[in-house]
Amino acid sequence: MATKKLLNISIIISQEKKDIVYLTHINLFVTTCPNSSCTYILSWYNRSSTSMAVQNSSLSKLQSLNGIFAIYKKQGPTSADVLNTLKKALLKEAGVANPNPRKRKKQPLKIGHGGTLDSNAYGVLVVGIGEGTKMLTTMLAGSKKYRAVAEFGKATDTLDVTGNVVEEKSYDHITKEAFEEKLKQFTGEIMQVPPLYSALKKDGQRMSVLLKQGQEVEAKPARPVTVYSLSLQDFSPPYFTIDVECGGGFYVRSLVDDLAKALSSCAHIKELTRTKQGQFTLEEHALKEDRWTWTDISQALQPCPKPAGQQKNAKKAKSKHKPTSSESEGDNGDQND
Repeated sequence: MATKKLLNISIIISQEKKDIVYLTHINLFVTTCPNSSCTYILSWYNRSSTSMAVQNSSLSKLQSLNGIFAIYKKQGPTSADVLNTLKKALLKEAGVANPNPRKRKKQPLKIGHGGTLDSNAYGVLVVGIGEGTKMLTTMLAGSKKYRAVAEFGKATDTLDVTGNVVEEKSYDHITKEAFEEKLKQFTGEIMQVPPLYSALKKDGQRMSVLLKQGQEVEAKPARPVTVYSLSLQDFSPPYFTIDVECGGGFYVRSLVDDLAKALSSCAHIKELTRTKQGQFTLEEHALKEDRWTWTDISQALQPCPKPAGQQKNAKKAKSKHKPTSSESEGDNGDQND
């Protein structure tokens, strides 16, 4: 039993930007402290401050990522769901407890994707992180490649296998030669009507959501789209497989529907894969879920180009400092192509 004890702990905690907590001052005066309670208190403060510093260091490291990369979207979830899963994984790794990725205000991590991929589709989904989200407009308008497996003879309301069959027609008259000849009409600059079930909006709401609520929705008017290449990979009626490279705003579901109608039949997509978007390919760049980590993403990241203002400042700074030959070689090696 202690005959005398005096415990005086003075703590100053400073909280700065990004919530990094620093334990700056502790005074501990003990005459007698049984059961190591004072040591426990000091240890608790040390562990708490260290844990918070490590957590916020991890978050700062995550927030330092700026650029674009590609992930693998599996069949089933929406593109938004996949993005939220990615965000949760990264924030969890950084030690952020119970993040709500759907709340846009005061988000610790800025992230977005460069083009919706249908729930039933899988493949490349380009993601922007930090300042990289500003690069996504370019990805939306850029080139994409798809492989589609479709079925003749049945049309659905969604134009893919997830919908209800609304029409059936024969397809026995369609030959491989006639099919390949018809493909030529859908190459280049063409007009296309987007599907009713799509991410396009009416009065601020997605058309697909309105349809599921039982509301009537009119089709959007035909708009110009670009098909760079279109080829038949397999023809085994009622099934066929095509590869298509297209520009932004293009719907492969509409292509299959229009193509079948031009052949006096109907069809819908059974399976759709985005094999490439911009410079990102399915085989080489798309990170699967087990690689949604800071390390893997930082290695795969295509960094943002420096803003013009920063480039000018860098040139001014470089002109003031004339480098030696070894420094010049180093600078050349660091340049981005």
